[in-house]
Amino acid sequence: MGASAPAAPGHSIDQYRKGFEEEHRLRGFRSACGFVTATWGLRCPRCGDPLVEAELGRRGTIAALSVQTVPSDEFLNDAPYAYVLVDLEGGGRVAGWVRGIAPGDPLAIGDAVELVEGYRPGVQFQRRGHPPG
Repeated sequence: MGASAPAAPGHSIDQYRKGFEEEHRLRGFRSACGFVTATWGLRCPRCGDPLVEAELGRRGTIAALSVQTVPSDEFLNDAPYAYVLVDLEGGGRVAGWVRGIAPGDPLAIGDAVELVEGYRPGVQFQRRGHPPG
């Protein structure tokens, strides 16, 4: 007999989206070896153990960014803004965006950010110690 399939993780992709858009929290997964991810999956890519649902941190640091000065229509009033990849405190990495990037006050890799409520779709962060853009 073959190995049984792992049980499905605790939340769907739609529930993940609802988590940050409506409940202002990030859901992710953790394995027995300590691996943490925001990416939906069944098994840990490091140890192969099943992933279990975990609440992810609301704070982190920017690992990568791209400043957008020519926005799509949906983000027209938010330019310039940045797409960011954030390493979360406690583990995990998530993509999101930061609005209101001001000339002379650039966003940088390593800047501390935190999850904030936003009126736009997507995971929105702001720099810690800075008012929303």
